Amino acid sequence: MKTKNLVSSRLSRASLGVLACGVIAALGASCGSTQDCQPGVSSKLVSGKLTQSSTRRVDLLLTIDNSRSMADKQQILALAVPDLVRGLVNPPCIDHNTGLVVATPASPLDACPTGAERKIDPLTDIHVGIVSSSLGGHGSDACASSGAGKSSNNDQAHLLYRKDPTTTQKLETYQNLGFLAWDPEQKLSPPGEVDIDADTGADPNSIALVPQLRDMVLGVGQIGCGYEATLESWYRFLVDPSPAESVELDADQKVKLVGVDTVLLDQRKSFLRPDSLLAILMLSDENDCSIRESGQFYFAAQQKTEDGSPFHLPKARAICDTDPNNECCFSCGQSGPKNEDGSLKCDADPTCKTPDGKTAYLDESTDNINLRCFNQKRRFGIDFLYSIDRYTKALRDSTVADRNGQVVPNPLFSDLDPSDSNANVRTSSMVMLAAITGVPWQDIARTNANGQPDLKAGLNIYGSPVGGFKSAYEMDDPLPGTDFTGWDLVLGDPDSYPAADALPKDPLMLESVEPRTGTNPITGEALAPPSSPLANKINGNEWTIPKRDDLQYACIFPLVKVDPATGAIGPDTRDCSVPGTYAGCDCEDKTNDNPLCQQAASGAPTDQVRAKAYPGLRELAVVRSLGGQGIVGSVCPAQVNKPEDIDFGYRPAIAALLDRLVPAADTQCLQLTLPTDESGQVECLIIEAQRVENAQISGCNACDGGGRTIVSNQHQGAVDGITEDNPSAAYNCFCEIPQLSDSTPGGALYACQNDPAKNPVLADGTPVDGYCYVDADANVGNPEIVEKCGVSERRLIRFVGEGEPENGSTVFITCVVEKANGSGAACP
Repeated sequence: MKTKNLVSSRLSRASLGVLACGVIAALGASCGSTQDCQPGVSSKLVSGKLTQSSTRRVDLLLTIDNSRSMADKQQILALAVPDLVRGLVNPPCIDHNTGLVVATPASPLDACPTGAERKIDPLTDIHVGIVSSSLGGHGSDACASSGAGKSSNNDQAHLLYRKDPTTTQKLETYQNLGFLAWDPEQKLSPPGEVDIDADTGADPNSIALVPQLRDMVLGVGQIGCGYEATLESWYRFLVDPSPAESVELDADQKVKLVGVDTVLLDQRKSFLRPDSLLAILMLSDENDCSIRESGQFYFAAQQKTEDGSPFHLPKARAICDTDPNNECCFSCGQSGPKNEDGSLKCDADPTCKTPDGKTAYLDESTDNINLRCFNQKRRFGIDFLYSIDRYTKALRDSTVADRNGQVVPNPLFSDLDPSDSNANVRTSSMVMLAAITGVPWQDIARTNANGQPDLKAGLNIYGSPVGGFKSAYEMDDPLPGTDFTGWDLVLGDPDSYPAADALPKDPLMLESVEPRTGTNPITGEALAPPSSPLANKINGNEWTIPKRDDLQYACIFPLVKVDPATGAIGPDTRDCSVPGTYAGCDCEDKTNDNPLCQQAASGAPTDQVRAKAYPGLRELAVVRSLGGQGIVGSVCPAQVNKPEDIDFGYRPAIAALLDRLVPAADTQCLQLTLPTDESGQVECLIIEAQRVENAQISGCNACDGGGRTIVSNQHQGAVDGITEDNPSAAYNCFCEIPQLSDSTPGGALYACQNDPAKNPVLADGTPVDGYCYVDADANVGNPEIVEKCGVSERRLIRFVGEGEPENGSTVFITCVVEKANGSGAACP
């Protein structure tokens, strides 16, 4: 006999939660019993969660690398800001019949032309903030923040709203809180931003959303710490339960975290709403280097010894080079694991000693301070960085460990301000992570009918020529004619490096000082040696690195500059012949074969005309671990010459983020399949709960019609369960949202399941109010309705008309997810 499983969800336009036993009982089954209690049904009931929910609030955090070489990428991101903002706050109008864009109203509050509707309902409540990748030296002597022009070496994961990193001038933000608040309906208290492109005087401030955000992006700058803690920066701002005020060393020269950063906690509390859809967008041209802040892991960034000579790490034991996961792989400066009797487990390694018997250390050619963050276990025998798992769990788990190792509630899934009226809390399905990082755009682009990467006409999973980057689900698919996936192509299996079958299939994604060989599997182009300048379209050519202080590139692209007055973009040339003229100039060596450089008037290749990116493996690993909630884009744009085209700059990366944000904010996509009866109905109970000032005279009266009914006596147990499980919410108004019926053409259920219009109506114009279930994979309804959902979640509970949940309400959904068979006794 099969088990009858129930899945429960709480959506506040909003968040999810498991329903109490009383709700399950309201569907006619007992809770927790192990005896059969209903004909054809086992009473062993399992409650779970729907995998997606919807919300009308969005909190968007940009995490921007501010190390040298990032200025050009920040300019390109600033150019993409309008796409990001307008895609959320003022989406275009789509023709009902053709699906094509016909207009974009001047204001998000303006109506579409007759016969058209918004691509999504404009979002009218958005917070946008920025943090940088600079967290200082983590206890080392690197990245000091005191002194002229050095403050941005440690931005402390505080919100950034500076004019530029060399001054103390701040840009205007919402209530001087460090972030922007989009509020065209002026519902915030105090009101937020109304204007998109130019200040009209319609709100209390003197700014507009797009230009102000653009200035905030450019204000991040590129003179921050070179040890980019891209992952740890957003973790510290959003998740760390007790972020340190400062990092010091104790008497044993070990890290001591001092105080609690109350400035950060106050910023987090103001910025992060408990029920918002949270989107994190990372921009970096290098691999993450989030150094652990404990013990002596700061050695990864240490530059000088006590006497001022260059600091170098001890060698790694020989076995580390081929088997870094072996228990006998550790630093020559460590004693290694011991047996129970105290004896050493691993035999002595003769390569760990110098001829005079001292510990063997690396030198400038094998341990350059610019290269401390790659292949650490193989090179040093120690992984100095936080594990990828830290960041995956932070975006998924309800609890995290604080700096003392105590398990505490995860701030992401907590109500940070219980004193306000918002008691709804997001779930992990409402967190998105996007990375614009070092990976060839060709590796992650959709391919066209000819199998070529094509950001304009690449085919999606339905065979439509939509272009753009692949979704996380598409990255999981095997590439045509191969036995490996898109993730295998760009990332492989990092936990099993350096095994040959674990490395990325694209040799351009290998971190290496030495020139690499091989062929890109997507384009079929071989990597070019230093002797063949610019022979490879993706990264130009491998180059000679005589000082062994740099890595080979994953990709390159033309260097550009943006006219601050007009926004026009054009080619840029940096004269690197005079050292120190530019921050991070790559062509100072007059005999280089670097693909970023070209010959100057002097005859030497000292003009830099191209920008670079290194393999962003750690960022990619976290994105992959999040499945459908991860979004990947390339920091190397396909083209920077035609701003009007859809493949310009970071427009494809922003589009990929919007493609994931839009369904999360506008639909209820499900990973679980719900069984339907012959008419296409599902077995669900949906209750909308609210807290209103006077339930007798206001909100609860709405249960009489308008896509709602008064909760029946049969389902009062559900109300009791909701109230008992959510005491702090103080709900005092409950309505049922009915499932539509009549699946015949012209019926309400048929209209809901088949008419993709936002508000379907009957043939006589009667509105359709309620909900239905649509499942493209089970041929229930019109697949067009779920086209925004991920490939593994092409189904949803669709609310239409007056059945749409009220803003500020919480909707509790309990559904049977598996029909049972067999026989049983009636429930008591």
